[in-house]
Amino acid sequence: MIRWREGRVLGTGREWPGAVELEVRLGPGLGDGSGDPPAGAPAHGGAGPSADASPGAGGTAATCRALAYTDLVGSPEEGDRVLLNTTALDLGLGTGGYAMVVALPDRLPPDAPAPGHLVKARYTPVQTAVLGADGQDAPTHELLRDAESVDGMPVVTADLHSALPAVLAGAHLERPGLRAVYVMLDGGALPAAFSRTAAALREAGLLTATVTTGQAFGGDLEAVTVHSGLLAARHVLGADLAVVAQGPGNLGTGTPWGFSGVAAGEAVNAASVLGGRPVAALRVSGADARERHRGVSHHSLTAYGKVAAARADVPVPVLPGAFGERVAAEAAPLGGRHRLVEVSVDGLEEALRELPLRLSTMGRTLDEDKACFLASAAAGRHAARLLGRTPR
Repeated sequence: MIRWREGRVLGTGREWPGAVELEVRLGPGLGDGSGDPPAGAPAHGGAGPSADASPGAGGTAATCRALAYTDLVGSPEEGDRVLLNTTALDLGLGTGGYAMVVALPDRLPPDAPAPGHLVKARYTPVQTAVLGADGQDAPTHELLRDAESVDGMPVVTADLHSALPAVLAGAHLERPGLRAVYVMLDGGALPAAFSRTAAALREAGLLTATVTTGQAFGGDLEAVTVHSGLLAARHVLGADLAVVAQGPGNLGTGTPWGFSGVAAGEAVNAASVLGGRPVAALRVSGADARERHRGVSHHSLTAYGKVAAARADVPVPVLPGAFGERVAAEAAPLGGRHRLVEVSVDGLEEALRELPLRLSTMGRTLDEDKACFLASAAAGRHAARLLGRTPR
């Protein structure tokens, strides 16, 4: 169920393409009509890290951090009344710890002609029409209608969105200036604008473009499936290399099959059937509190060991000491289905530290879980080596 709140914009914060952060003071209008939590309920956002209590006339009013997608709701300004969905904030979710702006009811954006007939976030109150690169009304339709192959393009598949900058760091260290395209799955965030990471990588010239697939939307190109997304990356955007991963956030249940990263295995299959070179990035951790994610995560062992029916290269980072031996031993069973490739991590830490953004995975930084980012960077290094001497 949606948790609805009403508030007033106190001010704006960080902005990046398609999104803006807000500070919002909650007020009367929804819930019990008072602006205060119902009797016996915790204060709004009490479970979330981003809500604060601040004194207000007539009692305690909550303030919270909110996010507005400007292409959907317009550009909020100080004093605007906003309708909010606070579900993720109230649940205390880390990645999704915002109140989401649903509407500016007193200042709706002007109607704009639908750019195309492909609808995403379908049959939800925020469904949005986009121009699909593979849509019949798109100028690229004929090109993609006849495309059957990505012509041997390396395709790195990864479980988590946090792998994206590390993969690109390793790829650009090996082949500076290559054209890398992010093919975004819909297992995490649906709006591409939620990713500050992708925006920073694009600004730094490390990422050429984003293609949003499935129910995800807001990329430079839209596609119906990961298959047409990969074809668009190659033939429309001229990608030398593609990285396929879900958007920020992921869903896991602690069960063998109930996690959104299963899609990484399906992406291996898609890359293979299209004539690409799948490169399966391992999810590795030396610091995760959950034993099932220590060493090589069970997510990688399931996605690549059981879901991926096609053969992929699996880069195994050469990490020092007993932990490196553990990673190699846990990855070894994947060799029955895939090609294991030992990849040196020399120089990768320096490349990771030079990225124009702060690396974070499940709340852990590079220094707190170095192995995680080195494994992803090793996958990027190997994928770039598959290009040969000169990128396309």
